[in-house]
Amino acid sequence: MNETSDQILRRVVVKESWFSRFQVVALAALTLVAIVGKFYLPRLLPHTEWLELPLLLTVYFGLMRRSQIGSLFFGAFVGLAEDSLSPAQISPIGMYGITKTLVGYFAASVSMRFNVESSVIRLVLCFFFYFFHAFFYWIMRRALLGQIVPFDPQETFVHGALNAVIAVPLFAVLDKMKLAGNA
Repeated sequence: MNETSDQILRRVVVKESWFSRFQVVALAALTLVAIVGKFYLPRLLPHTEWLELPLLLTVYFGLMRRSQIGSLFFGAFVGLAEDSLSPAQISPIGMYGITKTLVGYFAASVSMRFNVESSVIRLVLCFFFYFFHAFFYWIMRRALLGQIVPFDPQETFVHGALNAVIAVPLFAVLDKMKLAGNA
């Protein structure tokens, strides 16, 4: 046999620790807080409707896990949960699900090609994925729902930049949580 087949056949079984299970539960709880917060935060703090914490968590999960299938399912979960909380006239079930699924998949794909540990790379990627998310959501509303919705590239640019700036310290905190569990 060759080296590749030996590696496939002799897959190392890694025992799952208590803390890795805790990280999954913590990520799920943090994601649910972000999804619920997306709808209640603008009521508490005006002018924060541009903040897309569920999208940022989807991007983080995709970049750090480097698993396209896992990120695809995580993005679908986040998007469908977001759809279930949004009013039906604004976003029917599946619209955020589709866009966040694609964002999760593409984030994992990018992380397999590039070193995504740098804050500058993360900033650029978060901006790009916000813009992609907003643009693809706009296309789907026009094409699938037939809604005439304006797309303002300047506003999307500013919101993308703000989300990217928020993402850098958020990702640093999430990295610290991850490193604290490995010690």
